[in-house]
Amino acid sequence: MHGWNYEEILSGFHLTFRIILQEDGELPDTLIKQIRTLPFVDYIHRIMVGTAPIPHTSNTLTYGDDDAISKLIYLQYAKEWTKGAKQIKVAVLDTGVDIKHPEFRDQVIQHKDFVNLQGLDTSNFIGEVTGLDNSDEDKVGHGTHVTGIIAAKGLHMNEGIAPQCSILSCRVLAPMKNGDHVVGAGIVDNINNGIKWAVDHGADVINMSLGIKHTGGGLPHEDVIKYAINKNVTIVAASGNDGTQEMYYPAALDGVIAVGAVDLTGRVTSFTSYGAPITLVAPGYHIYSSFPDGKYAYLSGTSQASPYVSGSIGLMKSFASEKGIKLSNRQINYILRNTSDRLTDKVRDARSGFGLLNLADSFKLLNNLLS
Repeated sequence: MHGWNYEEILSGFHLTFRIILQEDGELPDTLIKQIRTLPFVDYIHRIMVGTAPIPHTSNTLTYGDDDAISKLIYLQYAKEWTKGAKQIKVAVLDTGVDIKHPEFRDQVIQHKDFVNLQGLDTSNFIGEVTGLDNSDEDKVGHGTHVTGIIAAKGLHMNEGIAPQCSILSCRVLAPMKNGDHVVGAGIVDNINNGIKWAVDHGADVINMSLGIKHTGGGLPHEDVIKYAINKNVTIVAASGNDGTQEMYYPAALDGVIAVGAVDLTGRVTSFTSYGAPITLVAPGYHIYSSFPDGKYAYLSGTSQASPYVSGSIGLMKSFASEKGIKLSNRQINYILRNTSDRLTDKVRDARSGFGLLNLADSFKLLNNLLS
């Protein structure tokens, strides 16, 4: 246990091991069954790979009037209170980020690459995928697009939700060829390492526009998500994009703010998965944002809805921080659940959660709580 602190031991990190075979091959099923019977083994599973599908993009250097999205969630009202604070850090765990993109060149204060696919068949992956380093170059575009929604300066796109917050970029997904398309893919355990790195480097909010199904053993990310929440870090995750009741993790874990997507009229999109207990919904259809190599693109998905909520929480934590107050996860959840605009006659609906993000009401309640 040498080298582990109390919180890490409490989360069971000192009991977790990854075994990498020295030669190509797989452990026999019989051996895995035998290992499971050992009294000191809680569970064992093969390496699991999570993915973030990348929709078709439309790259352009011109953009239309996206004020409809701002009006939909009353964003400008919130920005009258704050545009974020540098001391508030929003971590983006994704395919990396184009740190040279002019929209957020100065906001990415730390970046790390946790993609390490050693022990896997990497023939379908693109680029270097076996070494951990400080380079988090985005060769997919997903992470750069998500980061723009949160923190863009507004040079050739609408200003991000929290343009004055700081960004921690953590590359946990690598580009993988899937037929004619490219998706972001990464080992669940590497994603766990990214979550812990973000927490230990002062993240106030972690955005996870990714997800994986539960295929056996412990729930994906469960221990490290508990670690983050115990450290008062808010976790926001996309609910998934298959439009079914399939549960994707970490969105389906307790304490995670699961986000579904609405279109420009405020209707829940058909692609929003609702197996996870959705907390609220946010804009996620035809969203214009930054893309690698200084470009821009329209993308749709709960991956785009999630950063709207992450950025909004960054704004709330910034406003509180400027008053010398640190908001708790309990307070954040209370505000979101009681200020979102209900889309049905239910208090909580399976497809829309507690409703559509409403930053005007959120900041009114936040100001009242802080007073």
